[in-house]
Amino acid sequence: MRSLATTCAALALTAAALPALADPDPADWDAVLDEARGQTVYWSAWGGSTATNDFIAWAGDRLKEEYGVTVEHVKLADTADAVTRVLSEKQAGQDADGAVDLIWINGPNFKAMKEADLLFGPFAEQLPNWQYVDVDGKTVQTDFTVPTEGYEAPWAMAQVVFMHDTDDLPERLPNMGAILDWAQANPGRFTYPQPPDFLGTTFLKQVLLEAVENPEVLMHPASDADYDAVVAPLWDYLDELTPALWRSGRAYPASGPAQLQLIADDEIDLAISFSPGEASTAIADFRLPDTVRTFVLDKGTLGNASFVAIPYNSGSKAGAMVLANFLMSPVAQVHAQDPEVLGYGTVLDMDKLPDADRAEFDALELGVATLSPDELGEVRPEPHPSWTTRIAEDWQSRYGTGQ
Repeated sequence: MRSLATTCAALALTAAALPALADPDPADWDAVLDEARGQTVYWSAWGGSTATNDFIAWAGDRLKEEYGVTVEHVKLADTADAVTRVLSEKQAGQDADGAVDLIWINGPNFKAMKEADLLFGPFAEQLPNWQYVDVDGKTVQTDFTVPTEGYEAPWAMAQVVFMHDTDDLPERLPNMGAILDWAQANPGRFTYPQPPDFLGTTFLKQVLLEAVENPEVLMHPASDADYDAVVAPLWDYLDELTPALWRSGRAYPASGPAQLQLIADDEIDLAISFSPGEASTAIADFRLPDTVRTFVLDKGTLGNASFVAIPYNSGSKAGAMVLANFLMSPVAQVHAQDPEVLGYGTVLDMDKLPDADRAEFDALELGVATLSPDELGEVRPEPHPSWTTRIAEDWQSRYGTGQ
């Protein structure tokens, strides 16, 4: 069976080219607002977190109240499910009124949709709230090295941090070598979600980023010519780490929330997160003990933006743009950054905000376990999507449960 990426690529070669931009026109915002009123936007987004689901419900309430747009959260276990749905509709000739109006998307899925002409746009950089986005200091115009070119709108920033229970692991660990040493000295007290879960795959990329001799090679597509040599240090590291993991690496938590539960149950003391505020949020709603803190590595940790994109055949493009614009608004961004809500990093540039909006961010208590922007250190860019896909597949054959 061909992979999703291969099918999308083949479709891109055979399908007629779509227009660069279809109506409605994001440059005519008043017309967009008029057309959006009364529309229903089916937002396909990961549904594995209660906090995220609650935030999406809050955004839907605001859109209904302020713009007359209804938001229906289509909860996904895997973003590729929504991509496959759009692809299937295009293959069937359903070029209007598709089932998906907006997708929370990143990396390989965005690359596949963009290359197969499955996206509406460009639209993002014409939205009114784009004026506040930090285009210089944050990775909001590339997605895993792929230029977004206005085909997706950023709405949250993420960066790898490690959560540790200070009752059992008092001090931060400075690098992946130290994590390996600690895990071997404390067997069973560390794990990561099972790839291809995005967080588990992120752990693999973080290891590779630090282990590879020349990180620049990861910014280009993975090549058969050098793939084995580049990733060999990753497998060497995991060969040493795996026996020291929770359940000796014979089982893995299925997701980030499942990993958090292991800390709460005192089964592990160290876990990976892609949200600097997640630990504070989990402490605030009693999902983690208040002894948990976070740290980053000396040479920096991976970071990226979360985006939303609109399929080419959405029947509610205006409503989808209104939602994407709202997600970039100061009011939505400060709400998402609140550790009692999501604890997500903002995509906005504080220097571009009106004084009143900036004051809302300044007044926000980031939470007991959240590092300050200075403490977060260097943000390392995501590798090209081809590395993500390939190492996740290879991990399953090497270390997947049942091996």
